Amino acid sequence: MKNLQSISGVAHLFTYILLLQGEKKRKNCAFASDFTLASSFFLQNVVLMHISRLRCRTMVLHCVLILSLFSGWAVGYKQGDNVTLYVNKVGPYHNPQETYHYYTLPVCRPEKVHHKSLSLGEVLDGDRMAESLYHIRFRENVEKKILCHLTLSEKQVDELREAIEELYYFEFVLDDIPIWGFVGYIEESGFLPHSHKVALWTHLDFNIEYNGNSVIFANVSVKDIKPVPLEDGAGVAVGGVGVGGGSLTVTHTYSVHWFESTLTHARRAERLRDYSFFPKTLEIHWLSIINSLVLVVLLLGFVIIILMRVLKNDFARYNMEEEGGCDDLDQGDNGWKIIHTDVFRFPPFKSLMCAVLGVGAQFLTLATGIIVMALLGMFNVHRHGAINSAAIVLYALTSCVSGYVSCSFYTQINGQRWVWNIILTSSLFSAPLFLTWSVVNSIHWWSGSTQALPATTVLLLLGAWVLVGFPLTVIGGIVGKNRAGNFQAPCRTRNIARQIPAQPWYKHTVVHMAIGGFLPFSAISVELYYIFATVWGREQYTLYGILLCVFAILLSVGACISVALTYFLLSGEDYRWWWRSVLSTGSTGLFIFVYSVFYYRNRSSMSGLVQSTEFFGYSLLTALVFSLMLGSVSFWASLAFIRYIYRSLKMD
Repeated sequence: MKNLQSISGVAHLFTYILLLQGEKKRKNCAFASDFTLASSFFLQNVVLMHISRLRCRTMVLHCVLILSLFSGWAVGYKQGDNVTLYVNKVGPYHNPQETYHYYTLPVCRPEKVHHKSLSLGEVLDGDRMAESLYHIRFRENVEKKILCHLTLSEKQVDELREAIEELYYFEFVLDDIPIWGFVGYIEESGFLPHSHKVALWTHLDFNIEYNGNSVIFANVSVKDIKPVPLEDGAGVAVGGVGVGGGSLTVTHTYSVHWFESTLTHARRAERLRDYSFFPKTLEIHWLSIINSLVLVVLLLGFVIIILMRVLKNDFARYNMEEEGGCDDLDQGDNGWKIIHTDVFRFPPFKSLMCAVLGVGAQFLTLATGIIVMALLGMFNVHRHGAINSAAIVLYALTSCVSGYVSCSFYTQINGQRWVWNIILTSSLFSAPLFLTWSVVNSIHWWSGSTQALPATTVLLLLGAWVLVGFPLTVIGGIVGKNRAGNFQAPCRTRNIARQIPAQPWYKHTVVHMAIGGFLPFSAISVELYYIFATVWGREQYTLYGILLCVFAILLSVGACISVALTYFLLSGEDYRWWWRSVLSTGSTGLFIFVYSVFYYRNRSSMSGLVQSTEFFGYSLLTALVFSLMLGSVSFWASLAFIRYIYRSLKMD
């Protein structure tokens, strides 16, 4: 109880920090649907539930409160009210994670830059919103209003030219609506002589849709406005006056046009989803997914039917031998029955195996929670960084799952060093994550990217793990150790291990890993492309129902393939199934990483040290997550299968 009370105090502290963050966000923007506010209540209630043993009605009321925080509400404007436009970030179009602050470019800026308070998810997303010189008032049109006059030095002109050649785009935010546009324009001619013209957009036309007193949608266009050429030794151009010495004077202007919309505020995310600034390729999604589903169902049916028929014949043969009075099981017998006294012999590296099972169960819980929250509509383009905040909070909260599963099973298989087991469980994923993040964040910091986390955010994340994640792992481990029963083995294990006969090549570990990894990967390969296109590209993923189906199919395929491979292993009188069941389906992570390399080279236009380091670093972590999760699922499936077949035999 004292441990729970101490964790409750930590939860209160973590809650207070997140509440302050939510309050700052609410003061700067009335759209208070930030995930951190809801997650703080959830974190507090989970801990208090263990202490006070809250009744179901109380928990339901708290859950309703949490869900209401996600719903958000519309900001009400009156005619002429100021609608703040925040400038956010810029970066190469083909490198989504390589972003820089908008004011790193030589653009119009206030004398004193005021930044907006951001949520944890927004900071993790690389957002750095700041106030701008754009003055937009609700339902008041503006025509070619001067923003500022800029005299660009030769160096600044070169900076703009380089940014435009790298297809830099900018992101603004108006009423939580992201607005995208390109910094400039490139015109190339393939005819001789080859021409390469770079020009800067100096006029932006904002088109804003409203319904009643709410902003529904906003975008920016540059139609009917000629850009300012940025030639070497810049001279006189439309919208700019050459001042000699390679410098250039430009005048930035903007217009604002308001249009009435019939779309309600609750559905405004649909309008942004259909916006065409980023490419749309998800329309072919359904046919590919249906094709994948059919193949997977056929595969599962084939494996289940064949395996059940083989098992039925085995049961009939073995039981017939028992009824015939065969006393010596080792004489004239072969197959999986002969190793019944060795099949439950505990594996080497118990602590590592239990840590893998525990962390895998944690990620299974986390992934399910994220998908369910997405289905409930808690993530959309207006809730910047909400999914990042959700992942962080759920990772901290589900640490108790990893501790419980790991220590419980470790105790069942007669593990003695349970303290070391808890430490290994808590660091099995967090240590590679910290190492990868350190390298990636250092490169972002060196390049000046907004993806580099501030020190306060790093301390908050570290505090979340040290004060919440690790203690919950310890508590889960203590509970699992105390509640662990005996290992349920239908057969007794003899002291002397049986000699394993030579195995054919198709029963070796590498072959099983190839089969067990490829089949689950093939079940998600189509969906994996769209997920990569969303995370590492410019797509917007909204088909969470399909994602849930594919996730369930992935787990089903992994479990079935693991059971089949385990049966083939046991039929060859090889009882070393423990680690084999983890590695066979867990090798799916290797296929995912190989696919990420293929995606980088053939399906994307990413380049550069910053983007490449982040892509491959976090792709490795993604592969590790899939390996742990599927390894855990396949092990439990194999264990349940082995218990079933040996319990069904007639043995003394």
